[in-house]
Amino acid sequence: MKWGIVFASTGFPDPDSAIALAQAAEHAGFESLWAPEHVIMPKSPDATPYRGSTDGSMARLGRRGGIPDPLIWFAYVAAHTTRLRFGTGVLILPEHQPVVLAKSVATLNHLSGGRLMLGIGVGELPEEYQAVGMNFGDRGRRMDEYIDALRLLWREDTASFDGDYVRFDEVECRPWPVRRSVPLLIGGASDAAIRRAATRGDGYFPFVFPGQDPLVELPRLLGRVRAETALAGRDPDKMEFTAGGARTAEEAKVYADFGVHRLTVAIRSRSVADMRDEVARLGDELVAPTVEL
Repeated sequence: MKWGIVFASTGFPDPDSAIALAQAAEHAGFESLWAPEHVIMPKSPDATPYRGSTDGSMARLGRRGGIPDPLIWFAYVAAHTTRLRFGTGVLILPEHQPVVLAKSVATLNHLSGGRLMLGIGVGELPEEYQAVGMNFGDRGRRMDEYIDALRLLWREDTASFDGDYVRFDEVECRPWPVRRSVPLLIGGASDAAIRRAATRGDGYFPFVFPGQDPLVELPRLLGRVRAETALAGRDPDKMEFTAGGARTAEEAKVYADFGVHRLTVAIRSRSVADMRDEVARLGDELVAPTVEL
């Protein structure tokens, strides 16, 4: 079992605490840090409810200092680590210009020695799309096309693409990422997210909403992704599954039986000193005992 620390950038957004978290995680044997993306937080009283919290508010997500840009936060802490990997959980792909994003992601992957993974989703806040000047209604169709365009720019020495939303002809986009690709993990729980994971994803990062039982929802979602991956003519055994919800080695065994390859855990400490103690303890209690799962 691989272990990651989720909401790393929002829990420790400041320079010194970010480095401290990353180095403590690497020393404790964690495989990765995960960071969300939201460019803005809607503050209007009638804003679209955020379904990641029980009260519909995003305030808890950014209460320690906002929501840093995950790629820039990763670049900063990558320079102070050697083995730790980094994953977006999730980057809202249709809010980005895909060719520009391909360059940013490839540059960070290249400079970090291939340690970047990209968890991606479509998001569900129209206010955020409006703020960045992107269309909300066609975000799913653009997501599919953006994935194809990103992979082409990373894979081909000279790339051409003629889609409904993305067009370029005989271009080079360097530096290329290590291994000429960046792992793409599809996040979400909708029918479209499951289809997208099955047809285009290297992995799947399911979203279990507050109030849902992960021991019920998770095996259901993973089973659907496996089935649809096979129907798409792809090998379900090559799909990497990442999930949260376990905080003991015994619970990790249950998730491993579901087919989960990576578990994420949130750090509850607020101070750097307490965080170091908590990360070290979780390394002893979670990471070390589950290496063989």
